[in-house]
Amino acid sequence: MSFTLQIGDKAPDFYLKGTDGNHYSPESFAASKYLVIFFTCNHCPFVLGSDEITRHTADKFSKDSVTFVGINANSEHTHREDSFEYMIARMEENRFPWIYLRDEHQKTARSYGALRTPHFYVFDEERKLVYTGRGVDNPRQTDKMTVNDLDRVLTELVSGKPISVSVTNPIGCNVKWDGQDAHWMPAEACDLI
Repeated sequence: MSFTLQIGDKAPDFYLKGTDGNHYSPESFAASKYLVIFFTCNHCPFVLGSDEITRHTADKFSKDSVTFVGINANSEHTHREDSFEYMIARMEENRFPWIYLRDEHQKTARSYGALRTPHFYVFDEERKLVYTGRGVDNPRQTDKMTVNDLDRVLTELVSGKPISVSVTNPIGCNVKWDGQDAHWMPAEACDLI
């Protein structure tokens, strides 16, 4: 069995607290035609380097009923900046156009098979996975990027076209698992990397 969700898999359920104080599940976004769930954090240079590209993509496709949901599963014991308190401050400062959720017990990260930050999952109208992987090919230095996979996938999806490339390797820092070395990854998490 693969660690990471496979194309066609349904979006696993969760019930997580957002920086706005509300709790959310996938059902909370039932009014949205499409759903982008991405694992992110507060400190990773690949996240910080590409947040504005992600913002642009979220804004661009909001008119097409695409909702973005960021989930931070990183252990705050590994990086203090990944605490819920810092998440709230980051959203207040940046006003990102997505819901930002805390996966404190890392159960959601495991159910999705999150490998890196950022790691994107795009779900269709039936909440079946149509894409997983990177947002862009150079998230740390987006001025040098040549491919925006997330934009391409969403363009294809909202146009009713087949997804031309549905799996890419996520590029970024590995998820910081609680109680593990900062560079540790589950042994079964080698299906994409």
